[in-house]
Amino acid sequence: MAQDAGLKPSVRDWGRAPGVLPTGPLNAITDVEGVRVGQVTLNHGAGVRTGVTAIIPHGGDVFRDRVPAALKVANGYGKLAGATQIRELGELETPIVLTNTLSVAAAMEGIIRWTLDQPGHEDIRSVNAVVGETNDGGLNDIRGLHVTPAHVIEAINTARSGPVAEGTVGAGTGTIAFGFKGGIGTSSRRLPQSFGGYTVGVLVQSNYGGLLTIDGVPVGAEIGRYYLKDAVEAEKPDGSIMIIVATDAPLSDRNLERLAERAFAGLARTGAAYSNGSGDYAVAFSTAEGVRRTPERREGLANYEDWPNDRMSPLFVAVAEATEEAILNSMLRADTVRSVVNGREVVIEALDGEQVRQILDRARPLSAR
Repeated sequence: MAQDAGLKPSVRDWGRAPGVLPTGPLNAITDVEGVRVGQVTLNHGAGVRTGVTAIIPHGGDVFRDRVPAALKVANGYGKLAGATQIRELGELETPIVLTNTLSVAAAMEGIIRWTLDQPGHEDIRSVNAVVGETNDGGLNDIRGLHVTPAHVIEAINTARSGPVAEGTVGAGTGTIAFGFKGGIGTSSRRLPQSFGGYTVGVLVQSNYGGLLTIDGVPVGAEIGRYYLKDAVEAEKPDGSIMIIVATDAPLSDRNLERLAERAFAGLARTGAAYSNGSGDYAVAFSTAEGVRRTPERREGLANYEDWPNDRMSPLFVAVAEATEEAILNSMLRADTVRSVVNGREVVIEALDGEQVRQILDRARPLSAR
């Protein structure tokens, strides 16, 4: 895939894309037909570095025509609103919104207001707003509560298919990963027709630590920035990551949970520490018409398509590859950010792409792969 004009190079541009499967045309979660993404970036003043990212599963009535969904947790130090109802009912009835830790309540209000205001929703008295978060307080005036319900509604209303902005945007504006600038990243994989021809798309909000590893190379160690360097917390591993997985494969909520779990394989390949203070969450949903829970199907006995267990393995490979690449994109596409937090100037540098490329070339020349 050729590099888009104006974008920083990614590992794919260097011929080091994770895995073996091809991407969709956009290499984004929006390669799954119907999925839209909207983002609002708050980057102003001395210390406001935050935002909102909204993922909408399809272009219809999300509340009425619900998609099956599932949640998997690797480490549960987080504030994922709506989690218990996803686990209990196995379905999603609102957009998924990502933001910062102290803005979860504002994001819930925004989703609820947006849902109630949709035509035909005059009878709704309960909304399971799904909001994921990571703590961007290292770069953002998080206590200022700068995200409002209006920002969330704007992100939902402006959500579009097509290319997705990555790096220092939306809910990734103030995040930090492995001691470098984190952010929003996305990627996709498309299965061959012999394996169903389905697409798996992933979007991440990266804000965690460990030993940054790219293409099997401990890049963080080469640069000299990693958790447990010199047996002390030189770089804190705490933070969080939100992983959103979309697919057009007709999966039950049970197999979506299995798919979400395999996203953590991609997270592990990047060198994640899975630390005590990290919230590591994956939410997966299917957009397939054959599994959509429409009002008619919810009224009584209904038939749903169900991709068999024995054919899940290619999807597992796809989600692991897409998650790994989405995380790397979130960092390689990010910009250095300067901010003032608690009266102290903070600078979090973006990864130096050229430095990373040289490290990879020395450690694993492409000709040796």
